Amino acid sequence: MSVGVLCAVQGSAESIIVQAVEGSGGRLSVTRRCADLTELLAAAEAGLGRIAVVSVGLDLLDRESVDVLHRAGVTVVGVADPGRPWLTERLQAFGVDLLAESPRDEEGAGELVQGALAALDAGTAPARPVPAAGTRQPEATPGVPAVDGSVVAVWGPTGAPGRTTVAVNVAAELAATGGSALLVDADTYGGCVAQVVGLLDEAPGLAAAARAAGQGALDLHTLARLAPVLSPGLRVLSGVSRADRWPELPASSLDAVWPLARSLARWTVVDCGFCLESDEAITFDTRAPQRNGATLSALEAADVVVVVGGADPVGIQRLVRGLGELTDLGLGLNRVVVVNRVRSSAAGARPGEAVARALARYAGVTDAHLVPDDRAALDAALLEAR
Repeated sequence: MSVGVLCAVQGSAESIIVQAVEGSGGRLSVTRRCADLTELLAAAEAGLGRIAVVSVGLDLLDRESVDVLHRAGVTVVGVADPGRPWLTERLQAFGVDLLAESPRDEEGAGELVQGALAALDAGTAPARPVPAAGTRQPEATPGVPAVDGSVVAVWGPTGAPGRTTVAVNVAAELAATGGSALLVDADTYGGCVAQVVGLLDEAPGLAAAARAAGQGALDLHTLARLAPVLSPGLRVLSGVSRADRWPELPASSLDAVWPLARSLARWTVVDCGFCLESDEAITFDTRAPQRNGATLSALEAADVVVVVGGADPVGIQRLVRGLGELTDLGLGLNRVVVVNRVRSSAAGARPGEAVARALARYAGVTDAHLVPDDRAALDAALLEAR
């Protein structure tokens, strides 16, 4: 049975490629010649083909479109234009599985077809584009030294257990140790990192980085420009200022941001939203972005997940359930549990012991870090943006 090919190639190269596909000895067959990106995505999601051949100059093509094709199980072959190398670089940044020059004759088209077959046989189409393919080489960026950093995601269940407070102070302490830290606000429900540290929350920050990544234009220098220096060794990438702006942070674009963040700072500390719902039940047949895509992307990319819970009875219950939810989703396998605002008024005469016993009994956690409540110091720091 032949493999279906979706062809969305512009110019004279289309007919050459179609002829080469039909002459592949029955292994490949063109099932749809798509006039635009909308038709290509519709055909891919309808299961009409397993290989998509796309031009570098296809209108509206971006990283999210390639991500949609990958999630439909389609191997993406990009047809580059030697006369427009800047577009070729952008196409590679979108995360295509194979990049080939636009064929000028049957021989060149045959090589493209053989490459597509090899890519399909190797099973190179991932569930999501490989992040490394969506970034430019950090060493090629002048003026910004590249490092090999780690990502720390700070997550916690609903109820304001202190995720932002912990994220801000963890990033500040890591920067104070002599390394470099990048503090990222990826909370799409109530992000407030910029306000907590005394920056304008209208700064473009993470949303601008995601837009650049979606267009294949994000590099290390651009990311450094979008993340101002707050203090020696500490940069801040502010989040969206309103909850209704969450579509500006698609997971497919953020997947390309995290590798560059690793190159920009030794530690990338990401303040995540509380919700882990993946929305498959309501978006399986559409191209709609996921409401919690930013949080899920950060948790999947994280080397360490700091799980923050409150020290009151409700907070402990939510923390236990949240830990179970993370485990069920296969997220945060390397985690650090933090119980915030430990105080006798909410947990009894010996709050630390009570919290430790509850976590050991109901969650199997015996190494939780307990942070005592110090409301006066926290209020003073918030008032002065420290």
